[in-house]
Amino acid sequence: MFDWIYIATLVGTLLVLVAAFSSLVAFRFGAPLLLLFLGIGLAAGVDGLGISFDNAAVAYYIGSLALAIILFDSGFGTSLQSFRQAAAPAVSLATVGVLLTTTIFGTAAHYLLGITWLEGFLLGAIVGSTDAAAVFFLLRGGGINIRDRVRSTLEIESSSNDPMAIFLTITLVEIIATGGSGGHIGVELLVEFVREMGIGLVAGVGGGAMIATLVNRLDIDRGLAPIFVLALSLLVFSVTGAIGGSGFLAVFVAGIYAGNRQIQSAPALRSFQEGASWLAQIIMFVLLGLLATPSQFQLIAVPAILLALFLCLVARPVAVWLSLVPFEFARAETLFLSWVGLRGAVSILLAIVPLLGGLDHGTLFFNTAFIIVLVSLLVQGWTIGPLAKWLNLIVPPRIGPVEKLELELPGTAHHELLVYRVVAGSPVARGERIPRWARPSLVIRDGQSKSYQYAGRLQAGDYVYLFISARYPRLLDRLFASPAPVAGDDADFFGAFSIDPARTALDLQAAYGIDLRADEQELTIAELMTRRLGGRAEYADRVALGPVDLIVRDVDEQGRIESVGVSLEPEAAQRQVPMFLTGRELAAKIRGLFGRRRDVAAAEAEPHAPAAPE
Repeated sequence: MFDWIYIATLVGTLLVLVAAFSSLVAFRFGAPLLLLFLGIGLAAGVDGLGISFDNAAVAYYIGSLALAIILFDSGFGTSLQSFRQAAAPAVSLATVGVLLTTTIFGTAAHYLLGITWLEGFLLGAIVGSTDAAAVFFLLRGGGINIRDRVRSTLEIESSSNDPMAIFLTITLVEIIATGGSGGHIGVELLVEFVREMGIGLVAGVGGGAMIATLVNRLDIDRGLAPIFVLALSLLVFSVTGAIGGSGFLAVFVAGIYAGNRQIQSAPALRSFQEGASWLAQIIMFVLLGLLATPSQFQLIAVPAILLALFLCLVARPVAVWLSLVPFEFARAETLFLSWVGLRGAVSILLAIVPLLGGLDHGTLFFNTAFIIVLVSLLVQGWTIGPLAKWLNLIVPPRIGPVEKLELELPGTAHHELLVYRVVAGSPVARGERIPRWARPSLVIRDGQSKSYQYAGRLQAGDYVYLFISARYPRLLDRLFASPAPVAGDDADFFGAFSIDPARTALDLQAAYGIDLRADEQELTIAELMTRRLGGRAEYADRVALGPVDLIVRDVDEQGRIESVGVSLEPEAAQRQVPMFLTGRELAAKIRGLFGRRRDVAAAEAEPHAPAAPE
């Protein structure tokens, strides 16, 4: 009688297992993993193995919960330093960028699909946001090590642009369903947006503080702590949405706030949330794949593919460039940011909203969005790594490999047990002493444990156990790792030689003839670079100064530049892109244009000399 329970559980379990095992294929061949998840859903669906699933409401509900879990984990793993560094450009991309993408893409959709302007903008809103799961997987799990500012901008943008796209999609569906016109999109829409985002931001900060406080004050069993935090994050999401705010923004902000507080069982929480996030991604992508009907795709395949290419090659790049003009990203960085605009489960999830709203072209929106996501994952997902290498954005490792394990023991709320493996050539292997504040306690050598005091000089392969504050400085990582020398390919990236960052900028001007503004001439090289980089310098950041590039080789704990490399061939070190002018370059061209117009006007205003008599 109840055999269907076992059959449904068996089918669901097999799909999740197949999706999990497919990760081996993805990592081995470099395939976009989330595309495989989506493909498994399609293969098992009505046009594949024949599993029929057409409940759009259930898919939207489960997908929303999965997205909330992913966003909380994304925020929990985002350091406050990365957020501060990339918040302004990321927020610009998440708001202005999504709005521009919606407008540009919506115009193309209006003409290619023959739908109304509002319907075109609705489709633009559906595919207007990048997918956090896809971006985080490629950047964190795909082995692509790019500059901190670029990576942080992409991660924060992909996590924070969903509320904007969701707001636009739901609002446009309501306007179209009620027979409204474009005149409704004005002041009222702006006020509603500010209200929803404002409530979401406040609720997120409050929710994050609640999570951190309850976890630290309540004596929760270690096994229950991760479940408790997950339930609290979903509570923040649901309550915020129920009172009219953006639940997705709230749960992301709550993750950032809680993840950057000293919180008990932090290592266990991160491990659990990583697993929960993976499971949420698998369920969301497979479920959305089951909901699709591939046999219907052929009816709109050509215009949908053209729209996907238009989104990748025109709409997203233009929107990114205009959004980032004030932030002085290099041209190559802007190109990379525009290309890593992967569409994923969020776009398919939003494409369900027109179906739920009963719009006439609901199926058209869903199928078109699905094809666009497939093209995006196929084209962009497979080319991000090669593009980063071609643009010379791959950053050489700062230090050699460090193996460490964070453990939290009972009664040590403010300390953790860290386990380091000694690497050959590291400072500790060469005899450098471990600071007393690190409290080294145990050494494991050749399978035998020794007290640190009697272990003698540390050797390569030793495991060292240390008790230390959870906010340990990066000094320990440097002590236990072999420095990555600036040689070979690294020398090509970091410049031929180094220069003292304490020297004055005037020394550079005298040596290389660079152009400096009057207020920059009294600065040191480090101060000049920090100012040109927007107030904060990070490892591998570059500053173009005419015939030379200055590269940050290292920074200290406070973010002060310690070492600077000089590249005498910046064109070879940084790929030159003929588009995406920076704000400084654009301002210079505008000044030059107006200057030429003034010269022409002045020349025309001068009295002409009388012609000489013949």
